[in-house]
Amino acid sequence: MTQGLIDSHCHLNLLDIGTCGDVATALARAEELGIHGFLCVSIDLESLPQVLALASGFPHVWASVGVHPNVREGSEPAVADLLGLARHDRVVAIGETGLDYHYGEGDLEWQRERFRIHVRAARAIGKPLIIHTREARADTLAVLQEEGAQEVGGVMHCFTEDWDTAQQAMALGFYISFSGVVTFRNAEELREVARLTPLDRMLIETDTPYLAPVPHRGKPNQPAYVRHVAERIADLRGIPLESLAAATTRNFFTLFNPPVMSLYPASSRA
Repeated sequence: MTQGLIDSHCHLNLLDIGTCGDVATALARAEELGIHGFLCVSIDLESLPQVLALASGFPHVWASVGVHPNVREGSEPAVADLLGLARHDRVVAIGETGLDYHYGEGDLEWQRERFRIHVRAARAIGKPLIIHTREARADTLAVLQEEGAQEVGGVMHCFTEDWDTAQQAMALGFYISFSGVVTFRNAEELREVARLTPLDRMLIETDTPYLAPVPHRGKPNQPAYVRHVAERIADLRGIPLESLAAATTRNFFTLFNPPVMSLYPASSRA
């Protein structure tokens, strides 16, 4: 079995149970393929109890706290709210947060203010950020710079921007995370970013249940499929899968510093 992989961004509470089975079944299937850790990412406060329950119920699952930029219903977070929730011992990050102008209409200042609140909470508690950005690259980078996000760093999740944006994000202390999009036929520009991104600044993810990679595109995603992402990037770079796995796993532990590190061999954390 290859060096263990980590799915650094998934929404286990949103799994398609009809396709993937329950969470325990989906995680067992992933483990059979060498995926040994999972970060279950929050998108709103209402579903956060489910996210925390999953992280508490499985020693190799961790959680984040945040409200996605596209969420309009439910509780609007304040810095104090995020800080209180992020003190849970299974929470390793703040997010996902950021900006998404694809579906936005009218004045989106509310989205930028929510983003700023997350950055302030991350700085206050000293935990990294999980950033979502879509059609908002300039404003996303501007908010990160203005709010001092470089103090905590984080990850640009499901990266789909250009190399210039990746470089600017890395200059602020952020990692670049690649999802199944890197396997899509029309994603050649993104594949070039995957070739250029230093191995010590890269993560991989599924974004389960969204964006299933080839050869499962169009079907519900699941954590086991992160192996397809890893294999594609290793092939692009002309390196063994084991090297890609070792680097991205080490990066995950460096960035998120999750508890229960004894589950993993020391070579994954060196």
